[in-house]
Amino acid sequence: MSTVAPTLPLRNGADIPMLGLGTSPLVGGESVRQVRTALEAGYRLIDTAENYRNEDAVGQAIRESGIGRSEIFITTKFNRRWHSIDGVREAYGASLQRLGVDYIDLMLVHWPNPDQDRYVDAVQGLQAILEDGGLRAIGTSNFKPAHLQRVQEETGISPDVNQIQLSPYSTRSGAREYHSEHDIVTESWSPLGASSDALRNDPLITSLANDHGKSPTQVVLRWHVQLGLVVIPRSSNPGRMAENIDIFDFELTEEEMSKISSLDRGESVVTDSDQFGH
Repeated sequence: MSTVAPTLPLRNGADIPMLGLGTSPLVGGESVRQVRTALEAGYRLIDTAENYRNEDAVGQAIRESGIGRSEIFITTKFNRRWHSIDGVREAYGASLQRLGVDYIDLMLVHWPNPDQDRYVDAVQGLQAILEDGGLRAIGTSNFKPAHLQRVQEETGISPDVNQIQLSPYSTRSGAREYHSEHDIVTESWSPLGASSDALRNDPLITSLANDHGKSPTQVVLRWHVQLGLVVIPRSSNPGRMAENIDIFDFELTEEEMSKISSLDRGESVVTDSDQFGH
C-alpha cells in the first residue's frame, strides 16, 4: 500500500507535496527505474535539474507510470549560463523538451552565482514564464536571505520556494525565519546531512527512533515535515523509498523536536553559495 504525502499551498496558487524524491546522481535507465518505483510508492513530487542530466529519464518514467500528469509535481532547475530574462526562457524550453511535458510545476534558479551578478534577471525570467502560464510556481535554490532581499527590493518578486541545504546538523534558522516572514516555502536538500550515516547513527536520533518504533531516517524526515518544510531525500533502494515516505502516522513531541534542533552545528557544514555554483 502506497502513501501519498500531504501538500503545502504556495503563494502563486499551486500545492506542493511535503515529501518528494531527489533524483541526483542517477541517469538513464537507472533513473527511469528509480522514478517509476517512487511513483508506485506514492511519491508525487519529483525533483530534477538540468545539471543532473536526467530530465529525459524523469519524463520517461512519468509517462510510463500511467499516472496523470496533473497528479505529479515536477521541479527542475537551470544553470548559470541562462541567467538572463531571455536565457531563462531558453532554459525552460529545453527542460520542457527533455522532460516531454507541456508545462513545469516549479522551476528554480539552481545557484545564485553572485560573481556573475545576474540572479535578479534570472528570477525575473521565471516570473515572466509564470505570468505566461508555463509554470505553476517559481523558486530559487541555495539563495541566502541577502540574495532574496535584493531580488525583492529590485523587482518586488518573492519566490514560492527556496530550496536550501538543511538538516538537524544545519538547521538554517536564520534562512527559515526570513522565508517565513516573506511567505516563501523552505525545501530541504541533503535532509539527512552531508553524511547520511553520521546523522542516522547519532545517539539522540537512534534513541528517538527506538521510542517511536521508527527508523532513524524516518525520525529525521518527520522533523523536517513538522517544521513545515518540504523534504526531498534521495534513494534508489525501493525499501528505503517506501520507508522515507512512511512518516505520516506518528508525531514527535515539542521536546523531541527541540532536542533534534539542538544538534545544529551551524553553517560550517553547508556549501557556501557565495563561493560555489554552476
